[in-house]
This record gives sequence, structure tokens and C-alpha cells, in this order.
Amino acid sequence: MLRVGLLGAGRIGQVHAVNIAGNAGSTLAAVSDFNKEAAETLAAKYGAAARDTADILADDSIDAVLVATSTDTHSDLIEAATAAGKAVLCEKPVDLSLERAKACLAKSAPTGAPVMIGFNRRFDPNFAAVKAAAEAGEIGKSEMLSVTSFDPAPPPVSYIKVSGGLFRDMMIHDFDMANFIMGSLPVSVQAVGTSIVDPEIGAAGDVDTAIVTLRYADGRLAVIRNSRRAVYGYDQRVELLGSDGLLSADNILENTVSKSTVAGVTAAKPEFFFLERYMRAYAIEWQAFLDAVSGGTPMPVSLEDGIAALALAEAATESASTGQPVEIAL
Repeated sequence: MLRVGLLGAGRIGQVHAVNIAGNAGSTLAAVSDFNKEAAETLAAKYGAAARDTADILADDSIDAVLVATSTDTHSDLIEAATAAGKAVLCEKPVDLSLERAKACLAKSAPTGAPVMIGFNRRFDPNFAAVKAAAEAGEIGKSEMLSVTSFDPAPPPVSYIKVSGGLFRDMMIHDFDMANFIMGSLPVSVQAVGTSIVDPEIGAAGDVDTAIVTLRYADGRLAVIRNSRRAVYGYDQRVELLGSDGLLSADNILENTVSKSTVAGVTAAKPEFFFLERYMRAYAIEWQAFLDAVSGGTPMPVSLEDGIAALALAEAATESASTGQPVEIAL
């Protein structure tokens, strides 16, 4: 039974608390948050203790921590937790700075403590099936990947200002998905972005609509499309074209009912947001973490994977600013 300390009691922390407490292989032992009331409320819900982060890290009876705090604390907490000998599952991204993320790897790796980065979409059964089918050669040689990720509505501008920008905050999931499905890093990134959803986002120095093209050494291409607004729901699709066919994973709909009349055919909208769309993926992700810790096997999403996705995000940010492609070298 893995005893777990949850660092962060916000929205994503609450999602993880459900899976930690609901899995037979783990127990939620403690919760911390800078908002002590939030930590106490969440801890009480699952019979855990609300404690300071430092106390959790110093407690030898706690085997692992899940980091669900603000991004600017991730690297520091990974370093502190691994130094304390604890296994770590940390939400994406590793950091807002690629150099800081690399420094985190250099400091945490020698401890030998396992670290997993929370790119939950790898564990979505549909996306995972696309990856498995491609690896099995079911569509021949993969040639072109298309990833669509549209949010139903933009977050508050106050969030935008501290998020690190669309490429680091939102599209980083899609960069990781491209790395996951294509199996390697691209050699160059070219990005274009604009602010047409909310002018306040542009005024804050960010974009809300973007397209990125990834070019691979063997000639393959990937295209990622992001928007902060899709009024019909959370649009999450993947399409992989190969020499012998096409693989695609479409949206999960609110229900499977469709209506066909003389006027046409109508069906349900995509599920509204990530809490609905990816709850199963979060549960599978947590089980994968437990399996790796208990079996002593490599983490399915490593700290190096987190750094790779961040490298693409930084390159896209630079490309969108300069209008020029950016070469990738890690």
C-alpha cells in the first residue's frame, strides 16, 4: 500500500485525490496547500491529515508525493521530494523555464527516486490505441499527424498572465502527444499565433489561437491546432495518416443519441471540458504510476519526456514571436 502526500488542493489536486483514495494500491495520507482551509477540507473528505509541505516531505512513512501545485513550484518540489527519497508524480509542466527544468533533472536524477510527469492524455484509451496501432504497423509508415485541441472558453486573464503562455500551458499537452505518437522529437518547430478570441489575452502578451508545424528528420510532419474557444465543447481529436491507411480518435460525446429526420441528422456535443473528458485517463495514469513504483520499472512518462515537451513549447513561443522556424536540439 503506497502512502501518498498530495501537494496542492485546488481543482487538479481534487481530481487526483479521488484516484489516490479510490485505488486499492494507495492511500491518501496527507494534503498540503498554501490555502490551509482548502487542504483541511480535502483531507477531511478522505480521512487524511492536513499538513505543511515540509512536514510531508520529512515524514518517512509517506512513500510518494503527487505535486499539483502552481507551476512555479514544480521544480523545487521535485528536487525536495526526490532528495527525501520519495517517488514523485508531478503535474505538467516541469517548469516554465527549460533551463530550470534541465537543472531539476540534473539534481533529482542522482537520487534514484522515480519521477513521472503528469501528461494524462497518453493514458486516454483512444489515444493510446492510436499509438499501439501505429507501432504495430497497421497503417504502414506514419507520415502526417494532426492534433486538434480546442478549449470551450478561455481562462481568466489573471490566469493567462501567470500561465507561461498558450504554448507552455495548453499546447504542451499536444507537444507531448506528438512526441508520444511519433516516437521521436522533431528537428524544427514553426508556429503562428494570434489573439482573436479575447483582445485582453493579446494585451497580456499571449495568443489564444495558434497553429504549429513540426518537421521530423525522416520527412514526417505534424500539425497542432489550438484555440481557447470552441463554443460547442471540448474538442480533442488525433489523426495519423500512414502509407497504408489512417488512424483517428474522435471526440467523446455527451451521449450516443442521434436524431435523424427529413431536416437532417443531429447528435450530442463533445463533453464540456477536461474534467469530464479525461477522468478515466487520470485514473489509468495513477495506476501506471503505482505499477512502476511497485515493480521498480521505468516511469511511463519520465522527467526527460517533460523536458522534451517543454523544449518544443519554448521553440514554438520563439517561432511565433520571430516568424521563423526554430531548430530543436536537446
